[in-house]
Amino acid sequence: MASSLALEATEDVTVGDHRVRAGQRVVVSPLAANCDPSLIGDGSALDVRRRPVPHLTFGFGVHQCLGQQLAGLELRIALPALLRRFPGLRLVVPETDLRFRVNGPVYALRALPITW
Repeated sequence: MASSLALEATEDVTVGDHRVRAGQRVVVSPLAANCDPSLIGDGSALDVRRRPVPHLTFGFGVHQCLGQQLAGLELRIALPALLRRFPGLRLVVPETDLRFRVNGPVYALRALPITW
């Protein structure tokens, strides 16, 4: 997914408190939209119990990724299988020592040191 998109308004529209006139160009960031605190709260914390929220990770509408359902299915199968195979799976370092990539198009762990 692109880190930002330049779009041109085809008609006058109001987005939040902002009026965009037909012909004006707007730069939007799907990545920033995925981190909206009004949807996810503290985005810096991994919360596997967080309620499902809308996001743009797999695109939207006619531009939705065809692999989205496959990715979801893989996670529903792979994670339980991993935990069954390695029931003692755990972090090698304290959770507070985990470091994240924050200056790229994808927010992700730099490394996930584990043992079983």
